[in-house]
Amino acid sequence: MESSSYIKNKSILVTGGTGTFGRAFVKTLLDHHSPGEVIVFSRDEFKQFEMAQTLSPEKFPIRYFLGDIRDKDRLLRAFNGVDVVVHAAALKQVPALENNPIEAVKTNIIGAQNIIEACLDRDVKRVVGVSTDKAVSPSNLYGATKLAMEKLLVAANNYTRYRDLSFSVVRYGNVSGSRGSVIPFWTELVRQGHTEMPVTDERMTRFLINLEQGVDLVLKAIDQAESGEIFIPKIPSLNMMDLLKALPVEVTHRVTGIRPGEKLHEVLISEDEGRHTFDMGEHFVIVPEFDMKNTERRAMREGKPLPAGFSYSSNNNSDWLSVEQLKSIVDDYLAS
Repeated sequence: MESSSYIKNKSILVTGGTGTFGRAFVKTLLDHHSPGEVIVFSRDEFKQFEMAQTLSPEKFPIRYFLGDIRDKDRLLRAFNGVDVVVHAAALKQVPALENNPIEAVKTNIIGAQNIIEACLDRDVKRVVGVSTDKAVSPSNLYGATKLAMEKLLVAANNYTRYRDLSFSVVRYGNVSGSRGSVIPFWTELVRQGHTEMPVTDERMTRFLINLEQGVDLVLKAIDQAESGEIFIPKIPSLNMMDLLKALPVEVTHRVTGIRPGEKLHEVLISEDEGRHTFDMGEHFVIVPEFDMKNTERRAMREGKPLPAGFSYSSNNNSDWLSVEQLKSIVDDYLAS
């Protein structure tokens, strides 16, 4: 893992720092990148207590800050002296958000705007929002709120023309082993002795990224973003039927039908976005279509434009996880 040159000796705040991504990101910062201070900002005091048992302020340059991104005054207090904000806090459970839509709006959209305004008022230098493939042509409210978050962060660069401040986004797919994903769901059913797994549709595909890849991409965005770019990883796809074959016991399946708001395939770059996307080798960068700064960006200088009609979806990917690779992922999850 390459060390981030920008982060060294800086103050880094992570919203949603006690979540799956947040914990992995904070540990990586402390282990490999020599930050001046890491601030974990979240609203769950018990998760902060649990995290502090292994990442104690007595042993590490870390501070725990209770607060909710819905509360702009609390953000203004937390952002004092902060150089970099990584925004990973969100409400994410699709059915719950469909049934409680205004709560999703308050956290995922208004919360994002609160962060933008607090960063502008507190002289933060770098802001990276963590998004999802569900933000592309969204079919559920969660995806729609994350699309709005992306648009807010990209547009926030219109207020920074003469300042050392950039807002950017990282967008990626399902994280292997994260809460609510299919790997822990099916393996828990196996642990309980079930041999018939529910499958929504036999044709379903998904992107899959591990936590280390997600962390690395956020670090790249902190180092490389100039203003408003969306960073997309090059990651493999999986077929759900192959994942079934990778489970530690032989199972059958029953088709339950696609759930409300669920897609057959996920998309990381739409065809429309492909027109202003650049291949950077290990990842893609989408540059803003509405660019108030008229900047010739690093992506334009060093990347390769993509061919007409390009899109990046989980079913047209050239990189697929084999059953053997999926078995290794499942075994790693079971051993963790």
